[in-house]
Amino acid sequence: MELTYFRRGFGLKKDIEGDLRQDYASTIVDHLRAHDFQLQAGRLTFRLAREFGFCYGVDRAVEYAYETRRKFPDRPIKLVGEIIHNPHVNRRMEEMGITFLHHGAGAAFDFSSVGPDDVVILPAFGVTVGDFERLRALGCIVVDTTCGSVLNVWKRVESYARDGFTSVIHGKHWHEETRATASQALKYPEGRYLVVLDMAEARLVCDFIEQGGDPAALAARFEGRTSEGFDFSRHLERIGVANQTTMLAGESLAIAAEFRKSLEKRWGTAELPGRFRSFDTICSATQERQDAVLALLADPPDLMVVIGGYNSSNTTHLAKLCAHRGVRTVHIEDAACVDPAAGTLRYRHPGAAAEVVEAGWLEGVRSIGLTAGASTPNNKIGETIVRICEAAGVELAAPLAPREGGDSAPAAQSQAT
Repeated sequence: MELTYFRRGFGLKKDIEGDLRQDYASTIVDHLRAHDFQLQAGRLTFRLAREFGFCYGVDRAVEYAYETRRKFPDRPIKLVGEIIHNPHVNRRMEEMGITFLHHGAGAAFDFSSVGPDDVVILPAFGVTVGDFERLRALGCIVVDTTCGSVLNVWKRVESYARDGFTSVIHGKHWHEETRATASQALKYPEGRYLVVLDMAEARLVCDFIEQGGDPAALAARFEGRTSEGFDFSRHLERIGVANQTTMLAGESLAIAAEFRKSLEKRWGTAELPGRFRSFDTICSATQERQDAVLALLADPPDLMVVIGGYNSSNTTHLAKLCAHRGVRTVHIEDAACVDPAAGTLRYRHPGAAAEVVEAGWLEGVRSIGLTAGASTPNNKIGETIVRICEAAGVELAAPLAPREGGDSAPAAQSQAT
């Protein structure tokens, strides 16, 4: 069957602008933008990082999903995984009648329900080569929202494989983007990849390159993070470094530098051009949000609040970046984590896997820094400010009062959404 493929939308942006603003805009965030990213509410001063929230790639993915619903009002529409890592945006997709496709056994998605009359949306993270080929075989309509920054990394990894280089990918091996990126290496019979999570894992591999060791032990350590049949004794002689686009930029660059030094030490300077390649493939939006947080922290607030999905890579890295600068930092998924009635905050410490609930969290707080991951809509930032003000017993100015469909604060919830 022949695949019908769309990647540039349907020219319906003006038709959906009202829906997008109603679902995701914030008068409070608009006010912050217009007032040097600051807001005074009683004793509290809110300062918002100058780059935050939805990036271009996320905007585009969400817009294409809305356009797809408008373009195909009577067809079944299915989404491979989540459009982005934000529970509210994904819930809105479900409310629009879009069905989510989930993983089957192993890493592959379950496409058993997809037929040739269905419309299938690919998420901003992209999908693996294998999953795309399975959709092609089904002959359905595909709307591809894969971020352009992700596509740039794919091109690098594919070029590494074509030229006989193993791709070493700095990323989270379980993340949809990293799985899709790694699969690009397999377009060539001799393509290979290895995924490292952080500098500690990178050093394990670099030490092996420099000094040798037990390849079986290293293979066991990186089980599930390499291409099939990966041989540490043979497949680390020529390396191209890439990364998941939402990782900490500084760490990705440092990891690339470590591999460069190790290959130079092992093979000599003259051999290096034929054995090592690297390109900075952190997306500009990720870099801009990290830089904006660092600029905000030059004058440290009493408390830094990072808003976004707990499974959002770029959001978790923003939280870690703040905490590493010694600023008291909380990562909340949304405004419902703030409970004004109980006087508590439900949040995650940066890098932690479980939530904690803290009472008296606003004691002594006068200045609050705010940022949000690239998958967090503006209304979730506005709602958070509303609930913090309620918790502190201070009032927002009348023009910033919550409006219907905008910054109205959600009811408190006992569990993470």
